[in-house]
Amino acid sequence: MRLQNKVAVITGGDSGIGLASARLFLAEGARVAIISNNRKTLDAASALLGAEVLAIEADVTVPDTLTAALTQVGARFGHVDILLPAAGIASPTPLGATTAQTVDRLLSINLSGPFHTVQAALPYFRPGASVILMGSVMGSLGPAGLSIYAATKAAMVGMAHAMACELTPKGIRVNTIIAGPTESAIWNGLAASPGEARQMMDGIATTVPMGRLNTTEEVAQVALFLASDQSRTIHAAELVVDGGLIGAPAGRIDPALGQEQAA
Repeated sequence: MRLQNKVAVITGGDSGIGLASARLFLAEGARVAIISNNRKTLDAASALLGAEVLAIEADVTVPDTLTAALTQVGARFGHVDILLPAAGIASPTPLGATTAQTVDRLLSINLSGPFHTVQAALPYFRPGASVILMGSVMGSLGPAGLSIYAATKAAMVGMAHAMACELTPKGIRVNTIIAGPTESAIWNGLAASPGEARQMMDGIATTVPMGRLNTTEEVAQVALFLASDQSRTIHAAELVVDGGLIGAPAGRIDPALGQEQAA
């Protein structure tokens, strides 16, 4: 097993890519702590993952709660080998119709949150630890109406490079996953209803060269690779998981083949 005896901490581990990563890390032998500010979904995720998972209620926008959460991790497991700050939100921010509160919330959760999470985990990292930040193709593509979300994801790459420089002497790696459109509940933040979110996902899937969205499990597989010793020389890098959206936008898979691969 690729993560035998490693300790992984995942914010946003109660849903989406965070939950998929928690399941995969457990299957590969890791001891896992998940962090969320939603008690209901945290309890549901804990029940799904099993009693061996440490589930902690904390808010990534409140640094003191993150410090307390990592103190619990240290008391339970002694150290941290893998940190995946996966908590994040999406919200429209059209020019001329966006409040300061919306901007502050996006920045606080998507950008400050990962920073404070890494800072809280710092005393518990061992040499060889892996920090995996979550970027997005939106940081490069900059879709209309999502300027602040796009800004937080573009900033993630710069932050990762700076952190990598700072943490290299300690033997800690920092990398960023640049995720393309992924099947997850984050779309609900961009739509008026689950049905509208579904329509949005289906529409965006037609723009992806590979003909479909990522699954959360597929993105989690990349997180597993970066968490494992198989990636021990990958540092300050971006791994793009987007079905060719950035690199091959003019390409399109044969629809029948795309459906076959998704099955």
